[in-house]
Amino acid sequence: MSESAPDIETTPQFVGKRAVAPRGAAPFRWERKAMGFHSLLVYIFLYAPIVILVAFSFNEAKQTARWEGFTLQWYGRLMENKLILKSMMNSLLVAGTATVVCTLIGTLAALALGRYEFKGKGPTQALLFLPIIIPEIVLGVAMVTFFGVIQMRLSVWTVIISHIVFSVSYVAIVVRARLAGFDRSLEEAAMDLGAGPVQTFFRVTLPLILPGVIAGALLVFTISIDDYVITSFVAGAGATTLPLQIYSMIKVGVTPEVNAISTLLLLFTIVMIIVAQRLQQPPTEKGERK
Repeated sequence: MSESAPDIETTPQFVGKRAVAPRGAAPFRWERKAMGFHSLLVYIFLYAPIVILVAFSFNEAKQTARWEGFTLQWYGRLMENKLILKSMMNSLLVAGTATVVCTLIGTLAALALGRYEFKGKGPTQALLFLPIIIPEIVLGVAMVTFFGVIQMRLSVWTVIISHIVFSVSYVAIVVRARLAGFDRSLEEAAMDLGAGPVQTFFRVTLPLILPGVIAGALLVFTISIDDYVITSFVAGAGATTLPLQIYSMIKVGVTPEVNAISTLLLLFTIVMIIVAQRLQQPPTEKGERK
């Protein structure tokens, strides 16, 4: 049976080492250009407001309606604002404490769920995803109701407890994903060489899952320091965090100080994302990350 001849219109022609695109491929070039233009519009729609916010944080005018000149005075005034500095300290305290506790509990939970079979493992896994799936406003109402039932006064500690509740799942999920590709034969080899269970964990297991642990910790810190909805329900007197303070400042109008603190928070978030992305890169042969 004879084979069908190739279509001349769609088969690329080669001249030297370069391939000449067939006449039928022209529409695909227009499709790629249209897709690129569409992607550009999407990026402009998403990031143009952020660029404007950063630019107007250096605006000399008190009102953000027009540009009057470049200045750094709003950043200086920001550093002299005691309310903002206090709220920043509260946010760092809450986020730091929640990160440490969630990293410890989430890592242990991931190890237990990923390596052992026990009664109630299925419901435990389902409950682990619940704080991520449930709407924040529902979780906030649930937490403030719980604190009312146990008669616990709203303070910075109720904020910390609430952040631990909705953040621990992120660490467990990230670390367990790291454990999914873990080679258990490395642990068995270490034990065959005389290492005990504790020594094997700290010398073999922990270093290998450490990128996942650190990535989960950074994720918790970022989510905690940015949270507003749940914090607004459980924060008591003197426990105002930075998002709550920013929202209270916006109520009287968007001022350059709000733009300045938002820009600093945006910069901090970008740095955290870069660090998390770098930690997730595989190490090179010299032990350095790409």
